[in-house]
Amino acid sequence: MNIQCIALDLDRTTLNAHGRLSDGNRKALEEAIKKGVHIVIASGRSFATLPKDVLAISGIEYAITSNGAAIYYIPTKTCLHEYKLTKESVEAILTVAKNYPIALEAFIDGEAFAEKVYVENPIVYGATKKAIPYIQNTRKPINQMAHFIRKHIDGIDSIDIVVSSQKQKEEIEYYLKKASKDIYITSSVSQLIEISHKNAGKHSGLRFIREYLHLKKEQTAAFGDGDNDIDLLLEAGIGIAMENASEKCKKSADAITIHHDQDGVAYGMKNILKIL
Repeated sequence: MNIQCIALDLDRTTLNAHGRLSDGNRKALEEAIKKGVHIVIASGRSFATLPKDVLAISGIEYAITSNGAAIYYIPTKTCLHEYKLTKESVEAILTVAKNYPIALEAFIDGEAFAEKVYVENPIVYGATKKAIPYIQNTRKPINQMAHFIRKHIDGIDSIDIVVSSQKQKEEIEYYLKKASKDIYITSSVSQLIEISHKNAGKHSGLRFIREYLHLKKEQTAAFGDGDNDIDLLLEAGIGIAMENASEKCKKSADAITIHHDQDGVAYGMKNILKIL
C-alpha cells in the first residue's frame, strides 16, 4: 500500500469529544508528514473556523473547507479553488427555508455567520451541550440572516439550515431538490442541512488535491464519520470510517477504525494503512 495523501474529517474523527487534537493523533500526523505523506484537512467548517490545534502542525498544507466549496493552501491562506452558490440557488434555498421555523448559517469567503438567536441559544435548535462553545466561538451572530445572505449573494460558499426534527429535515430536503438542480446537499449532524454548489463536496475537493499533487486514486486515503463524508470515503483509494460513524458512513467505508475519542485516526494509520 503506497498511500501518499490522507484526507481527514475533523469533528468526531480527528478531534476528540472536546474538539481538541489528542497527543496520540498529533504524533501520528507529524510522523506521517515526516515520511512524506500529504495530510489534508477535509471539513464542513469554514476556513476561518479551522482549529488551531490542527493548523499548528507544520506540514499540513491543504484544507478542503465548507464541504468542498473552497480549497485552501494553508501557509499563505490562499484559496486555490472554489465553488460559489449561484444567485438563483441561493434565492431558491431562502424561499424554501422561509416556510419553516429554522435558523440559517452562511459561510462567506471563509467566514462563518449564523442567526443571532441560534448563536445565543443553540440548545433550542437541537445542538448538544458540547457543541455550544464551538458554535458560539466560530459563528458571527447576525440579525435577519436572510437579508444578510442576499446582501452577500455573490460570495456564498455554502448555507446551512438548522432544523428541529428529522421529519422537518426530510421535508425541507425534498423541496430543496425540487427548487434547484444546482446544489449539493449533505449533512454532518442530525440538525443540519448543509448546502453548497452542485460541483462541491469533500470528494470533489479530494479529487482536486489529488490532481494538484499528481497522485493516483490508490495513493489516497480518507477518514470520516458523518453522512457528509460518504462521498469522500468513496473517492479515496481506501476509505476509513470511525467506530462512532453513522451507519451510512460505515457502509461506504473499506475499513472501520476505533472511536474518535480513542485516537482512531492514529490507530487507522498504523494498523490499517500501515504507514507508521
